[in-house]
Amino acid sequence: MTIGRPIEVLLVEDDPGDELITREAFEDNKIRNSLNVVHDGLEALDFLYQRGEYADKPRPDLILLDLNLPKYDGRQVLEKIKGDPDLRAIPVVVLTTSSAEEDILRSYRLFANAYVTKPVDLDQFMAVIRQIDEFFVTVVRLPGRSQ
Repeated sequence: MTIGRPIEVLLVEDDPGDELITREAFEDNKIRNSLNVVHDGLEALDFLYQRGEYADKPRPDLILLDLNLPKYDGRQVLEKIKGDPDLRAIPVVVLTTSSAEEDILRSYRLFANAYVTKPVDLDQFMAVIRQIDEFFVTVVRLPGRSQ
């Protein structure tokens, strides 16, 4: 159960199907956290730096980041987030189709907080989203959140 305000989740996902499944997982699992979605690396950085159309958006408490994105790929976005003292404390879960060892190693070298390979099965995918939410909301203490 979430204590206090819902957490702000930023989903960085260019695949409309995966975005829809994630939204459905939030709804079906009655996750009351706020889900914001951007579709490429440049939009992700604009959202995080509250630029342009994202100027009034809240700073996310958790980022779900796909690796294979247009404009800036997820690795570049992750490197930028973890290299910025104002952003690096935000937990980043790499949520991607890649199970390649080199992607896993590189993500952790860039200080990803977790690496999750997206399941192909719809029910498993929805379960993964629920588990990520439960872990980061119920188990983990996030910066700036009283629990």
